[in-house]
Amino acid sequence: MPLSTYAAVFRNRKILVLLLLGFSSGLPLALTGGTLQAWLTVKGLGITTIGLFALVGQPYTYKFLWAPLMDRFSLPFLGRRRGWLVLTQLALLGALAWMGTISPHQTPWLLAGLALAVAFLSSSQDIVADAYRTDILGAEERGAGAAVFVLGYRIAMLVSGGLALILAAGPLGWTGTYWLMAALMLVGCAAVLLGEEPAAPARAPHTLRDSVRDPLLEFFSRDGAWLLLALIVLYKLGDAFAGTLSTAFLLRGPHFSLEEVGLVNKWLGVVATIIGALAGGALMARLRLYRSLLLFGVLQGVTNLGYMALALAGKSYALMILAVATENLASGMGTAAFVALLMAMCERRHSATQYALLSALAALGRVYVGPVAGEMAKVFGWPEFFFITFLLSLPGLAMLVWQKQRIVAIDTAPRE
Repeated sequence: MPLSTYAAVFRNRKILVLLLLGFSSGLPLALTGGTLQAWLTVKGLGITTIGLFALVGQPYTYKFLWAPLMDRFSLPFLGRRRGWLVLTQLALLGALAWMGTISPHQTPWLLAGLALAVAFLSSSQDIVADAYRTDILGAEERGAGAAVFVLGYRIAMLVSGGLALILAAGPLGWTGTYWLMAALMLVGCAAVLLGEEPAAPARAPHTLRDSVRDPLLEFFSRDGAWLLLALIVLYKLGDAFAGTLSTAFLLRGPHFSLEEVGLVNKWLGVVATIIGALAGGALMARLRLYRSLLLFGVLQGVTNLGYMALALAGKSYALMILAVATENLASGMGTAAFVALLMAMCERRHSATQYALLSALAALGRVYVGPVAGEMAKVFGWPEFFFITFLLSLPGLAMLVWQKQRIVAIDTAPRE
């Protein structure tokens, strides 16, 4: 694609809308996760209670269960996707504001119930945002669209994570901070109003049964469907293993301080991921989907070896910065291409349900590798563990090469 054509993609209003939607999608996550845990800790709640609060994040794992409802039914305003988006965003605004008025000491379970409601509404917003993104982007726009959505998402996590803690410790306090975060959900409402309906909107399923059955029948009727599902699980497996223990390694391996790890692994890591996502989107415009997945997959595997080098060398700030920066840069690039692959695999009529199912499948590695990764590091040691994560990236690359023709066909197929 010529550079001028690619630049025109980024000037497209759809890309701005997806940037704002990415921000709206990422904002609530920390407010029911790390930021909420910090609030409970500061207020002196017991560690057992704080641990139980982690369960409020379950809706993100099971969102595919109610995705068919959002495929089947449309609200009587703003179209099939945007109506659901603005409804969930306004509900999130109200729920977050209400959370800010609750005392963790006096009514902890009311706070937990509201946090669970926020997680449910946030995951519901994600269902429709992913479907809307899938519906409106053409093949030449998927890389840029995925990149800016990740950019907005990561910026929001910094705002509702690090910045929220700073504001809560200042004059705003916890109530004012949650009210401010609630008000920022209006960014998502602005995206909805700026957004447009797809040029050729897909017809919604006729019945709820159709919305559950048809997405599965349509997907598994495709040639090689099971092989593509295996690719989804394997593609970021090595990346998931390395990322699961990267913070623990930096603290317990080379023995960096908590402040050093926070500064480099979190802030530098997030910035590198953002740059990687944007660079990935730019390269995808030229390389297209298959070659981007291949290049970024190789980089994901190779950059895990940076942590192996750090484990062998011992405490080295230069190696730490290099390892963290390159691994997160490659991960951001791989994520942009992977999101584009998931979008390309969805049929527009069932995009909410199919994307929710595919993303849930993709999350299996990220969610369940933790115990296995911990045992591997304990048994083999840190250098060997990170070399194994490199080896674990190879099956996904082999599957990718095997499925080249199918991925090229998916990428170039006209949207239905």
